[in-house]
Amino acid sequence: MTQHLGPLELVGEQWVIGDATRADGLCVVLTPEGLEHRRNGETAPLLALEWSQFLELKVRAAYRKWQASPAAGIIAAAEPRADMGRDGCSLHGILRHPYELWSVRYTHHERRYTGGHVIVLKALFAQLTEARQLHRLGDPEWLGSAVAKLSPFSSWFEPKGNRLVKETLQGLGV
Repeated sequence: MTQHLGPLELVGEQWVIGDATRADGLCVVLTPEGLEHRRNGETAPLLALEWSQFLELKVRAAYRKWQASPAAGIIAAAEPRADMGRDGCSLHGILRHPYELWSVRYTHHERRYTGGHVIVLKALFAQLTEARQLHRLGDPEWLGSAVAKLSPFSSWFEPKGNRLVKETLQGLGV
């Protein structure tokens, strides 16, 4: 089974977004109940939210570690669509009751994230949000199957990645 899709990585038996091993690193652990924002070395999560609290959930993933630095935010000002700067590695969305914007950051891995992986990861989050199936992210077996089918994608052609995610989700019962 493939172990990662951009910043999404299998650590033990749990899927995690971000580098869960770096000292003082931040990551987001995907659990059956919801997600937990964690700092490496601390036993309790910084924040825990249930899947049902999300109206929308998106992922931002800078391709290279330096792109997630505060200095890269200057470049991001010129190209606001780029996942760069302090929020270049983050999850963000809309929570219900009360309706509010939400975001957390995670630590970039030492490895580079490929364009194809970032494209399909973003599409996976978008399409699961649209289908109201975000809780699938907390099922390690289901997510492992999805990652295995999506990880060979290496194109930078976004419509092709979106189509692949749609076909994969249909094949996995979503």
